[in-house]
Amino acid sequence: MGISSTLHDGGIRVVTMEFPPVNALPMSGWFDVAEALNEASKDMDTHVVVLRAEGRGFNAGVDIKEMQTTSGFDALIGANRGCYAAFKAVYECATPVVATVHGFCLGGGMGLVGNADTIVASDDAFFGVPEVDRGALGAATHLARMVPPHLMRTLYFTGRTITVQQLHHHGSVLEVVPRAELDDAAMQVAGEIADKDTRVIRAAKEAINGIDPVDVNRSYRFEQGFTMELNLAGVADEYRDEFAGTSKVAETEKAAPNEKARSR
Repeated sequence: MGISSTLHDGGIRVVTMEFPPVNALPMSGWFDVAEALNEASKDMDTHVVVLRAEGRGFNAGVDIKEMQTTSGFDALIGANRGCYAAFKAVYECATPVVATVHGFCLGGGMGLVGNADTIVASDDAFFGVPEVDRGALGAATHLARMVPPHLMRTLYFTGRTITVQQLHHHGSVLEVVPRAELDDAAMQVAGEIADKDTRVIRAAKEAINGIDPVDVNRSYRFEQGFTMELNLAGVADEYRDEFAGTSKVAETEKAAPNEKARSR
């Protein structure tokens, strides 16, 4: 369990997240993701990173139950800083990052995949940012990298999910494959990148980041400021208390087909 990082032949480093039951990462988990990506950046034998997860889905965001059972604001501040560090590490990783998504990708998961360079997903994958239903904000920065502006606003304000097939249509997802073929598909595209001269690819990654029209680190930090305001006002606690007392991820999975239908 936790975060593992393994260097495979050809310079492909696989970073795996595993936090049962639904990969809702605790504070330490986000910092561990950041550390794994930062270490990959420094390792010249790493030519490309594949970011994946074990379990029922790719990522269910932050561990809200941990936040609600921790006194004071330590868990909130830790989660904010941890998410910021993890998203930043994915974006600034010196090598390309291939996100490998299955099942659900929600909240903080969108921060990871939205900052990745390439997304490969299984045909059962769906994506969403349910932050407004939790009394918080965040990851609009990353959702905006995956869908057009008006769709981003609609998904954000309604909390609807979007299917992987729709994201493939928008060009955000490179390939959609059966779950059993997902790891192979990710390794295939990662292998194509790893075969290139890593000195050139690392320069290309830095150059492409340099011409991005939006500073994703600053943009996400701006969003987090409003999350802190909602917390200080007591709004976020109301919703997190309600969420912590229910099995929302299970409900989300059951509701996913209906939400997908609504977002078409």
